[in-house]
Amino acid sequence: MNIQNVIDTNVKKGFLALYDTELPTVEFQATRKEFDGDVTVVVFPMLRFKKGNPVQIGEDLGGYLVANVKEIKDFNVVKGFLNLVISDEFYLNFFHSIYKDIHFGIATLHTDEKAVMVEYSSPNTNKPLHLGHVRNNLLGFSVAEIIKATGKKVYKTQIINDRGIHICKSMLAWQKFGNGETPTSTGLKGDKLVGNYYVKFDQEYKKEIARLIADGKNEEDAKKEAPILLEAQEMLRKWEAEDAATVALWKEMNGWVYDGFEATYSNMGVNFDTLYYESDTYLLGKDVVTQGLEKGVFYRKEDNSVWCDLTAEGLDEKIVLRSDGTAVYMTQDIGTAIQRVKDYNDVGGMVYTVGNEQDYHFQVLFLILKKLGFDWAKQLHHLSYGMVDLPSGKMKSREGTVVDADDLIDEMTATAKEISEELGKLEGYSESEKEELYKIIGLGALKYFVLKVDPKKRILFDPKSSVDFQGNTGPFIQYTYARIQSIIRKANFDYSSMVTIELHEKEKELLKQLEVFPETIQQAATNYSPAIIANYTYDLVKEFNSFYQNESILGEENKDKKIFRVQLSNKVAQTIKTAFSLLGIQVPERM
Repeated sequence: MNIQNVIDTNVKKGFLALYDTELPTVEFQATRKEFDGDVTVVVFPMLRFKKGNPVQIGEDLGGYLVANVKEIKDFNVVKGFLNLVISDEFYLNFFHSIYKDIHFGIATLHTDEKAVMVEYSSPNTNKPLHLGHVRNNLLGFSVAEIIKATGKKVYKTQIINDRGIHICKSMLAWQKFGNGETPTSTGLKGDKLVGNYYVKFDQEYKKEIARLIADGKNEEDAKKEAPILLEAQEMLRKWEAEDAATVALWKEMNGWVYDGFEATYSNMGVNFDTLYYESDTYLLGKDVVTQGLEKGVFYRKEDNSVWCDLTAEGLDEKIVLRSDGTAVYMTQDIGTAIQRVKDYNDVGGMVYTVGNEQDYHFQVLFLILKKLGFDWAKQLHHLSYGMVDLPSGKMKSREGTVVDADDLIDEMTATAKEISEELGKLEGYSESEKEELYKIIGLGALKYFVLKVDPKKRILFDPKSSVDFQGNTGPFIQYTYARIQSIIRKANFDYSSMVTIELHEKEKELLKQLEVFPETIQQAATNYSPAIIANYTYDLVKEFNSFYQNESILGEENKDKKIFRVQLSNKVAQTIKTAFSLLGIQVPERM
């Protein structure tokens, strides 16, 4: 039990004993630096249950806790804040209990709990992954790892948007202008090659629109009647009719893209347990509409289209089947969710990592699934996130102005190399070791910059400032980890035995940070926010660096203190490594 739980239980006991009144909750906050104490209990909310002077209530409770709880050795009251001083013994016992636990903070698998499926990435097969996909992938992967760390089984998945008019645009442009070129013949990654033809289609389409306008057409008609668009629409009809040549081309070009995606995912350090394809799922859900009509969840309009009326829930009416019987995206998403639970019958909830422009879509989807009577629909969450902007402005795939994910990773690696060489701390590294280090630093900088921000907030991404060895950055934290590894390597004495010492203030602050790590993981999982882990790690590192700058570790003359300080440093490093692994970030042993 952590110290906050101990205090929570005993404050409630004390309140009952002192005032014969039950206190439902206890409010905590961090103790301000200028006051003596380790944990602060806020007295003001208690006034709803016991009228009186908050200072006197604080004094009463403080006296009760010191007399009855061995872990609390002293207290002081400032206005309505009860500051509690926790004994060294508590923190030393805590440290002794976790020191040899290399999985500290990570819960064991709860076999009696339902699994969670986390969806992320979900790209289109007409272009490479870009900066927006980077945030999506890093968020989804990290949230999956964090949920897994709380003891739940997790399936990582994506649905690949491999069909539709946008795919046919790339296919048609390659057919018309590609001269049979392939990834092998050009040396280009397959997703980049196909993406080039998506841009080519848009260029040709705009030329045809301009010609039609010059011939007297208005712009709206020109956009609809451009021959290349009509050809793409015809190609889509052929694909849906399973025309052999069209399907063969679709498979070939998608195959190129999948190879390209796999290389990017590997480079980014993300993975998936299962894949879904829109070409397999786009007809799903139509049978559910029939069942929903029978249950009264849906209704049919005069034109034969089928709708769900959500106005009573403050939303609008949503179409689920067109008048010609074809499905819409909502229908497909309903069917896919149901299919996933059929495929993985231990799944009891899902997390969808999708940008905030789809907030309304997921509100509707989750509500419809609840109305259809699926219990697991109560455990659906939209991990909504803000867009990623660059100093140069918005990105547009069809115009070829996106920031390619592979190029971004390469740029981050190059920036890490440039800054590392300027600092000149790589003596004794081989060239291959240097290149590996540049990639770890560059990718760590990118991931940390993206993940330290609350998912809901928009990000302005500046590659140069993210690779900074000072401040709240990935490289700063990686450098601290490497610094600790250097201390461990130089510790040429036996530090395996547990010791008992009088704690220095800086040591106590580090132990307080370590103690809340398991709770921080739980909080990050509950809030679907890697930012909570990222900023916890930064706070831990700041505390360690303050300790390192103020207290000698290997130069300490007292043997027991020196042993404890090496042990404490080692545990901090392990915790940094665990926390960063939840963000998908590696830590180097040397920097």
